[in-house]
Amino acid sequence: MGLDLQYKNGQTPLDEEEKEGLKIKSITTQGELDEFEQLNIEKAVEWTIHNNLKPERILTEKFVKDLHKKMYGDVWKWAGAFRKSDKNLGIKWTQIGIELKTLIDDAKYWIENNTYTPEEIAIRFKHRIVAIHCFPNGNGRHSRMMADIIMESIFGEKNFSWHQSNMVKADDTRKEYIAALRKADNGDINQGRRTS
Repeated sequence: MGLDLQYKNGQTPLDEEEKEGLKIKSITTQGELDEFEQLNIEKAVEWTIHNNLKPERILTEKFVKDLHKKMYGDVWKWAGAFRKSDKNLGIKWTQIGIELKTLIDDAKYWIENNTYTPEEIAIRFKHRIVAIHCFPNGNGRHSRMMADIIMESIFGEKNFSWHQSNMVKADDTRKEYIAALRKADNGDINQGRRTS
């Protein structure tokens, strides 16, 4: 019996080879997968809390990959590895490393030169990394955690309100988030700002 996934608005479908990377073979439904991924993500949150994350460590390709592996490594064999196929979202897979380096360099510049507010830097980073779509799955959740880490560990600010929703179920927070992403895709980044 294979893995039967029901994709929701904003989720990227996995190809058959990526589905083969599932470590827990007893998972057969989207609900079971969501539960195991959520448990793994909670462990990653604990890891970020208990590690003193230095700004110079966060804005690196290694950290981006390590965080994804911490978030999904108990569930997926390919966790922490860039995708090797094109998807319905994101850039061509062969350009991921180049575009991520450009984003990291831009973020360092924004921070060093106070180009934007801390919130806007975190949101711009989050939006661009999800648009790159580095990984086969989990890009949205990974990008939100990156934004929170940037807010907390680089700027010493509170994280964003999206943690109040698990962002998998189609609640109002997820719907607002997807709508804000679409506006940001069209150049309206202000819709992504924290309101609380």
